[in-house]
Amino acid sequence: MKKYTETIKELREDNDKLQKEIADELEITVQQYSLYETGKRSLPIEHLIKLCKYYNVSADYILGTGIKEKSKKGIKINDKNSKSIKIEIGEYELLIKSIE
Repeated sequence: MKKYTETIKELREDNDKLQKEIADELEITVQQYSLYETGKRSLPIEHLIKLCKYYNVSADYILGTGIKEKSKKGIKINDKNSKSIKIEIGEYELLIKSIE
């Protein structure tokens, strides 16, 4: 399981953002944000929520605790091996079930 520290760094780099830009979004200093990425400081829940909204991903994705994965265009799809698929786009969910 990937640590959240790796995930938030990857999200930032994948989105071509500087630590300063994310720190500004969280209304903290660059030094504080750097401590989150290095794991020297725990990520407060309010900052986790802001990061989820900013990157349009679930907390499960950042924390590495669930089956939801980040995908392009803000679409999240759950377990690909099940007989149903739940697609989340923003605040909307679509559940597709196999009729076999």
